[in-house]
Amino acid sequence: MNFKKIAVLIVLSLVLLSTVNAIYADDDREYNIIDAIVNLTINENGLLHVDESYTYSFDGTFNGVYRDIPLKDGESIKNLEVYIDGAYGTYEVIEKNGETRLKVYLWADEAHTKKIHDQDVTVGYSYDMKNVVTLYNDIGSLQYKLWGENWECEVLKLTSNINLPGDNSNQYYLNPEYYNLSDSMNGDTIHVETKKIPSGEFYELQVLMPLDDFSNATYAKHVDVDGKEQIMQKQAEYKGGVSFWSNVFSALSALCFIPPLSLVYIYIKYGREPKLNYDGIYERELPTDDPPAVVNAMIANRDNIGKPDMKGFEATIMDLIDRKVFKIHVEESEHTQDLILEFDDSKYDGLSPDEKKAYGLLKTFGDGDLLNVSRLSSKLNNETNGKLFVEKLDEWKNTVYDTHIGDDRLKEYFNNKGTIMSQLLTACGIIIAVFIFLISLFSNHPASTIAMIASVILGVISFAMIFLPEDIFGQWTPKGRLYYLKWRNFKKFLSDNSLIKEHPPESIVIWNKYLVYGTALGVADKVYESMKLHEPRVHDDDYYYGSDLYTFHSYAGLSMLHSAFNDGVSAANPSSDGGGFGGVGGGSGGGGGGAF
Repeated sequence: MNFKKIAVLIVLSLVLLSTVNAIYADDDREYNIIDAIVNLTINENGLLHVDESYTYSFDGTFNGVYRDIPLKDGESIKNLEVYIDGAYGTYEVIEKNGETRLKVYLWADEAHTKKIHDQDVTVGYSYDMKNVVTLYNDIGSLQYKLWGENWECEVLKLTSNINLPGDNSNQYYLNPEYYNLSDSMNGDTIHVETKKIPSGEFYELQVLMPLDDFSNATYAKHVDVDGKEQIMQKQAEYKGGVSFWSNVFSALSALCFIPPLSLVYIYIKYGREPKLNYDGIYERELPTDDPPAVVNAMIANRDNIGKPDMKGFEATIMDLIDRKVFKIHVEESEHTQDLILEFDDSKYDGLSPDEKKAYGLLKTFGDGDLLNVSRLSSKLNNETNGKLFVEKLDEWKNTVYDTHIGDDRLKEYFNNKGTIMSQLLTACGIIIAVFIFLISLFSNHPASTIAMIASVILGVISFAMIFLPEDIFGQWTPKGRLYYLKWRNFKKFLSDNSLIKEHPPESIVIWNKYLVYGTALGVADKVYESMKLHEPRVHDDDYYYGSDLYTFHSYAGLSMLHSAFNDGVSAANPSSDGGGFGGVGGGSGGGGGGAF
């Protein structure tokens, strides 16, 4: 053993673990802005004075915060001041790319030796902005983002007071309105309070003021056009868009309920079964003389009524063993026991078309006239043989349907109109759910949240519908319902050992039939257990010495077949590994910020 290599691995593991812990420890912190106050004063000379403060709630250790203020062409900031409450700090001003960044370093002590940790701190900014107020030929306007889309976190509440230069004929707009908690105008002051505003969203004020309120407005931007009508038109268009999307998301939310309600209607109209006078508790005898694959297709395969599944194929093999078409013997060696199935070609011509398909399928994977059942799984466990097996199995299923059932008999027994309608609705429901979810995901409109929740509910319901049996929304005809109930009660008889104990078969022939049809109905193991319990009652010597079917099952033949067939299906489908408005929202101010 190389102890030096082991020691190196341990050290490297510890270093890696320490690094991961350090990364997680560094990221194990968070903050939010629990309160924001943005007060604006519009002076008659066109200068905008801004007082804003942000109360941060820090969970963990932080170095400070920053505030980004974007500036458009011609805009500028002067008389900048920063104040801090709840901590000590310094700040620096960084000008870059048309943006002013205020970087504030925070400390828990006056000596600036301890970083802030798990505390609330309020950071305020005061400054004047030039060329933000715009004077048109007919109106004065301020378009200003009280909250910008570039903040790293949400704000739980924003309060703003806007002081205007006059108190007559003022108009204001707040966008988007759905963030408004309350707003009012009293004389020359507008007061605004908001709900929570998410990160990545803006909240904007636009106020229109008479030109008479301005005098010697050297700090305002002057534009030689009439602006009032255009501004009001853009506001109307924006509000119309918001209202439109409110209606759209409301309609989409309502749309999500149509498929489930339609499914309820389909079930009531097409899914409820006809009432019959039949009141049998169980059936001791085979209710019909249908082959086991047909019984499986009509009774056991509720996902695709009329088409047999793997249990039906296995039951067909069991039936051919019972009829000596396949003979069984065991080859024993020193360490193994192999279960061998022998083909009797002399009986091939007497088989039905579907039985010939089953016979041929097994012979494809045999060696001449012999098939080693114990080693069949290894033979089917590759993609080529798996695909060949699935192809031939599908041919067998179609032959069973064409030979014994067909469209006419299926219609005589089962009405699948409701099933087809439910499948279409299920597909539509999934498509609608995905469509609405994606639209809602990329929208921040409050109504989109309700639509998203509704789409998730619709998606879950629609996806769950895929796994419901076909006969939930389909409907048995009276003849088909009687057929179904009798075979279901026969299955109940086979599954209940106490019932078989009361009425045990007295012939191996009947036991074997029970085992064959028990396989088709998915209860072969219970029949086999009953056979072992009640075998003293059976006096047919063939039962002990000549029953290939009993021998086959006692050597786990059915289990080996089932495992091999499933391996073939899996091998045929190998997994593969694989080897991105208008004028509203364009105002000054806003920007964002964060913590570091």
